[in-house]
Amino acid sequence: MAVAISQIFDGKKFMWDGRTYHSEQQAKEVMEAYQKDGFEVRMIREGKQYLVYSRREVAPEEVVVEGTPA
Repeated sequence: MAVAISQIFDGKKFMWDGRTYHSEQQAKEVMEAYQKDGFEVRMIREGKQYLVYSRREVAPEEVVVEGTPA
């Protein structure tokens, strides 16, 4: 089964977490953990497996630039 690495939901790009889940409950538990870490999450069913996609916008104060300007 070929899995799309990214998906667009509501006009926003989400990235697949790289795992397949055999039950909806298992996928929901993973989604809850991502949500606690500040991610938006979506789940889709592919055949008998579930896939979790997530995204998080980085606030400007979270961006750390290293090095000196050229």
